[in-house]
Amino acid sequence: MANFKISLQKTLTHEGGYVNDPDDLGKETYKGISRPNHKNWQGWPIVDNYKNKPDFPASLEKNMELQKQVELFYLYEFWLPIKGDLIANQTNADSIFDFAVNAGVKISVQLAQSIIGTTADGIVGEQTLKKLNSFEFGYFQPAFTVSKITHYIAIIKKRPIYKKYLYGWIIRALEYLR
Repeated sequence: MANFKISLQKTLTHEGGYVNDPDDLGKETYKGISRPNHKNWQGWPIVDNYKNKPDFPASLEKNMELQKQVELFYLYEFWLPIKGDLIANQTNADSIFDFAVNAGVKISVQLAQSIIGTTADGIVGEQTLKKLNSFEFGYFQPAFTVSKITHYIAIIKKRPIYKKYLYGWIIRALEYLR
């Protein structure tokens, strides 16, 4: 069965550290956690405490409590809802988890469900797990990758300023074909 820590490390390589991009609706983020979308996250007071200290934002990496809060956030907000521990193939779990972080749990699960042929309700249940765990990896990952890229293009059509993220999103999606 898939391992959360492996998935988390892969996803965090894409999420970066502290960012406050005015073009991104997520605005202020730390390791992909958006302040406007997760204003009650327990890591924000720690981040705020470091803002006036030397070596900000690099100094955030050394705070072990903050890093634990990041891990707990991803575990409870994304890994447990996709039931990652019950996905047999690590790469499939990594890919579904990573896209859930990037696009939302419901969208990620719905895309996966549409590929494996279960009801696309965005909820990982017994049928979804059964089909996903028996589905041919060589078909699932390419189809899921194309679906992710199609989703990104739809986002850019709605919000053209996001075109600057397309290359990174495509590279991120393609990573799971290996």
